[in-house]
Amino acid sequence: MAERKANSKIFSTRLAQARERAGLSQKQLGILAGMDPSVASPRINQYERGRHEPQARTAKELAEVLGVPPAFLYTDDELLAELLLRWGDLSLKAKKQLLKEVEAESAKKVRGAR
Repeated sequence: MAERKANSKIFSTRLAQARERAGLSQKQLGILAGMDPSVASPRINQYERGRHEPQARTAKELAEVLGVPPAFLYTDDELLAELLLRWGDLSLKAKKQLLKEVEAESAKKVRGAR
């Protein structure tokens, strides 16, 4: 139960962070994610307060509207969160280059451990 509460806190924090970054109100976010306008603001408010966590499909829709990978909404790693925020801003070429660099660094670490 404690783990679920911690996960909910992470989700609520990341959702608010991404929404504010996108410059959207709670109501605007909810409507853009396909929620009925009469419940959009209260639902997003409940998610951001950690009272409820949306189903995976809804979380994915929220992430798409916010322009962040869904993984951003769930990570408790601050560095990974920063990388995920910037991931969408990269071109496909830049993403592939970054992945090559990470793979090379990882391979060095594995070779060094032997």
